[in-house]
Amino acid sequence: MKDSFTVHDLPLSERPRERLVKLGSESLSAQEVLALILGRGTKGESVMVTGQKLLSRFGSLKGVANASLEELTEIKGIGLAKAAQIKAALELSRRLEADADDKPKPILKSPEDAVALVRSRLKGKKREHFLVACLDTRNRLIGCRAVSVGSLDTSVVHPREAFKEAVSCSAAAVIFVHNHPSGDPQPSKEDIELTRRLARAGEIMGIDVLDHIIVCDDSHLSLKASNLF
Repeated sequence: MKDSFTVHDLPLSERPRERLVKLGSESLSAQEVLALILGRGTKGESVMVTGQKLLSRFGSLKGVANASLEELTEIKGIGLAKAAQIKAALELSRRLEADADDKPKPILKSPEDAVALVRSRLKGKKREHFLVACLDTRNRLIGCRAVSVGSLDTSVVHPREAFKEAVSCSAAAVIFVHNHPSGDPQPSKEDIELTRRLARAGEIMGIDVLDHIIVCDDSHLSLKASNLF
């Protein structure tokens, strides 16, 4: 006697793939969307059950999107490959939204403009994420990309990687941003030294470092405004 439940035990009309084909992707629940991304379950467990475990653990699709690879792989049935599939699918959605052609590129005139650009992207992160916003000669945003993801308290950033995106898109200036998961925006000695090192590298390369901003969920600090470089 069969002792496990799989998607194939569902009536054909209730299977996620068939529902998508018949009713459209918007008709799917979050659990069904995750099930389709994962593709299949594990021995003894349906992919639908795995999808529900993800939602139960992280609360919502947004919570799943914000989870790290390590956190995702703590769920039974989610190995590194499936965790990567989830992160890639949700990142594709984020990039489509961020790169929508019908939205004019924002002009970053102040630290607050830069913070508004990245706040939702960094909110709730448990590790330090170091981003670079690349700007043209009018301070109009060309793109904003991640440079590195560090441990809980530190980010490891090399000038070569920090300016790689700026060089590839012919940026005239950059604004660096990283988050402090602790909630305290005050820069460490390492933050200040890194900023000064990046500013010197920018001078050599002809790319202005306009600011380095530390962002927390409810506050931020501009190293430029604080005269720290």
